[in-house]
Amino acid sequence: MNISNKTVLIIGGSAGIGLETAKLLTSKGNKVIITGRDEARLKAAAAQIEGVSYFKGDVSNEDDTNKLVDYINQNFPNLDVLINNAGRAVVHHLADSPKAFDIASDEMLTNYLAIIRLTEKLLPVLRAQKEAAIVNVTSIVVFAPGASLPTYAASKAALHSYTRSLRYALKDTGVKVYELMPPLVDTELSAEIGGHNGIPPKQVADELLDGLTNDTPEIYVGQTADMYKLYLSSPEQALLVLNSRGE
Repeated sequence: MNISNKTVLIIGGSAGIGLETAKLLTSKGNKVIITGRDEARLKAAAAQIEGVSYFKGDVSNEDDTNKLVDYINQNFPNLDVLINNAGRAVVHHLADSPKAFDIASDEMLTNYLAIIRLTEKLLPVLRAQKEAAIVNVTSIVVFAPGASLPTYAASKAALHSYTRSLRYALKDTGVKVYELMPPLVDTELSAEIGGHNGIPPKQVADELLDGLTNDTPEIYVGQTADMYKLYLSSPEQALLVLNSRGE
């Protein structure tokens, strides 16, 4: 896919992977819009990127989602690329978690259901373009869940399955569907699980750009490619290896 002179919406673009992706895509001549829940963080992010637009909103909230869709339809009717990078992760252990259902409900809404809703509402805009793309950001844990993030892993596994179904459903249209699958990344979101040991978010952005340019449907970042191969040969061994790393 030619990833220049495009209009790109990045959900969760005020920090981490989303922010680095916004910087990179803007530098390649794309018009970028970022969203996030925290207006102060959005303003700080926008100050780092010349020409970027931002929209304050929480895509897990239906009213905010509808406002975002109206904003895109009114101001960016030529939207070409949707990057679903919203993320919510809570550390807990199923053997002694008193709020597993509440945590799972929150993560599933943010990481999975909200993405389906937003994609459904923006798909008419994307299909109106000659060439368009949807990028869903999942994780290495779709192949082997981390014990400390069990319901987060389940929500990303659900998104992985949905992404494959969406790709098949849109195979005869002009909308390509990609999945970005990073390992542990050094971001604020991952600080509680040792994110300082992870790869830099800029590496994820760089590999995303390479994947889009080369039309790679599933973009395995860093160690994810090795984990995928191990999962194919031995799912049980992949589970042991991933949890020994603490991801």
